[in-house]
Amino acid sequence: MARMHTRRRGSSGSDRPAADEPPEWSDVDAEAIESRVVELAEQGHDPSVIGMKLRDEGVKGTPIPNVKLATGKKVGEILEEHDAAPDLPEDLRNLMERAINLHEHMDDNGQDHQNKRALQNTESKIRRLADYYRGDEIDAEFNYSYEQAQERLD
Repeated sequence: MARMHTRRRGSSGSDRPAADEPPEWSDVDAEAIESRVVELAEQGHDPSVIGMKLRDEGVKGTPIPNVKLATGKKVGEILEEHDAAPDLPEDLRNLMERAINLHEHMDDNGQDHQNKRALQNTESKIRRLADYYRGDEIDAEFNYSYEQAQERLD
């Protein structure tokens, strides 16, 4: 499928190997993994960062290659069970941070037309994502604006 705001096509990435159960060398129990996930979330890490930290550092020195195989639940599901889920979805939050940075850049550099277009594209993506998440993961009355984004992310 082609990319949204360019004329190029997307490049394929690598696929995770098909597996139904965790490897034998990773024998950490599900409760320890869940407590580590909640601990990392309380430290302020996003769900994708939590997954990478578990893969790299692990629990008690044993790396966790896949949280869902080890616990039967995704990282987001674990966070929702323990009321540690972030208030905004991670992809929407990242786009809002990018829009704030571009907006601040545009305040200093008004003639930068390339980044003006990038800001328009980013805000368009934010509005589309907000429509997708509206009612389920964010408030039904959520509307993006630069000022509200700054308040939410500070």
